[in-house]
Amino acid sequence: MSKYKRVLLKLSGEALAGDKKIGLDYDVITSFGKSIKKCVDAGVEVGIVVGGGNFWRGRSSGAMDRTRADHMGMLATVINALGVADELEQLDNCGLEVRVQTAISMPQVAEPYIRNKAMRHFEKGRVVIFGCGTGNPFFSTDTAAALRAAEIEADIFFKAT
Repeated sequence: MSKYKRVLLKLSGEALAGDKKIGLDYDVITSFGKSIKKCVDAGVEVGIVVGGGNFWRGRSSGAMDRTRADHMGMLATVINALGVADELEQLDNCGLEVRVQTAISMPQVAEPYIRNKAMRHFEKGRVVIFGCGTGNPFFSTDTAAALRAAEIEADIFFKAT
């Protein structure tokens, strides 16, 4: 029996890039994946919020319109969400069931974020990865992680940066 029923894990883009500093480092993602699988195998429901700083940082976009720059950052989180989902699903040929939900509608790529649907996925033992932050400019993915942790009634919120 685990101490926690449901956890929210925030994975920064930098953490997903590892020593490469940009893009995705699949050795790092595999390492995260193995730990996540141990949690799921122990009966813990896992939600993940991903950052996008390994591809784009809205606040570092120079003179670009801040809202547009933040929207680009939200799209970067979707790249990370799909990469992490793929790795978790393929993990050691007996991967996890994963669903990606996004705060900006893109139904060809992921489900829209709907709290009740996320809760149902948890009940079915699926990992839920949340992309696009809050869906609003001017808010970080750390804020989105705290918000999602509260919404899904996580027992604890971990941050890996």
